Amino acid sequence: MLRWNSHSRELLAVGALCAALTLTFAEKSAAQSMPQQVFAAVPSSRIAPSSADHLDAVFANQPCAVTKALDQLDAPIPHVSKRVQSHEPVTIVALGSSSTAGAGASSPSFSYPSRLWRELQHRFPRETFNIINLGKNGTEAADMITRFDDVMALKPDLVIWQVGTNAVLRDKSVPDVGNSLEFGIQRIKDGGADVLLIDPQYAPAVNAKSSLSNMVGLIGWVAKRANVPLFRRYVAMRHWHTELSIPFEQFTKPDGIHMNDWGYSCFARLLADNISTAVIRSRAVADVKPPIQ
Repeated sequence: MLRWNSHSRELLAVGALCAALTLTFAEKSAAQSMPQQVFAAVPSSRIAPSSADHLDAVFANQPCAVTKALDQLDAPIPHVSKRVQSHEPVTIVALGSSSTAGAGASSPSFSYPSRLWRELQHRFPRETFNIINLGKNGTEAADMITRFDDVMALKPDLVIWQVGTNAVLRDKSVPDVGNSLEFGIQRIKDGGADVLLIDPQYAPAVNAKSSLSNMVGLIGWVAKRANVPLFRRYVAMRHWHTELSIPFEQFTKPDGIHMNDWGYSCFARLLADNISTAVIRSRAVADVKPPIQ
């Protein structure tokens, strides 16, 4: 249980400040529900020849830049890394709210889990990835925990948990989200899976909320405390807008909350790049032989 005292608030303030400065230092629910989606791998011979062109089509007018400044995962994903290195199928469950379900996308194929599956298959064409989209519109952290029996029944190697935005939009308690996260992370770990957190988006309606910086800082603090990786979606989307001068309408819908096809696709590309970097880093560490005594 998170003990939310003055020391915790100081840590949260530091976490929020770090979240706000990360990018500068490094490089300076209103949509329709979508059904559960399962993206199962197909033989590499069927996807490799045209996958790059297909993945890049949405970026024809605005490229999706992958930079070292957005290499963000600072904790390992050992179960995924081991399965990839052993050439065993990897099962990923995407848990979250409407931005996981794909609200704002032109079709389910442009939800971020769908795009992530294609990006991972492109990076690891000989491996098998199965991604199950359990995004549900309007849910918050506590709601998602009630679904954990269903999540863990799928025997995931990785649970990607997108959380925080709805609590911000509804002016809910930030510490309560932290308590739910700590409980949920431990439950996932106890079930034998890796956890990867995704924090809120940088978008007009979300940015207007005063609790956003506290939520971003809290999620970063909980991730570090639990030693689980965090993909800082807030930092990535802020990079698009403030560093690359991409207008909000290029990557968000008019509701000022949800991403569009370009936004989901670039988000998935950056996430896949981070996951593949973590796997490759783990492989390099495993290949290092101890010196002969």
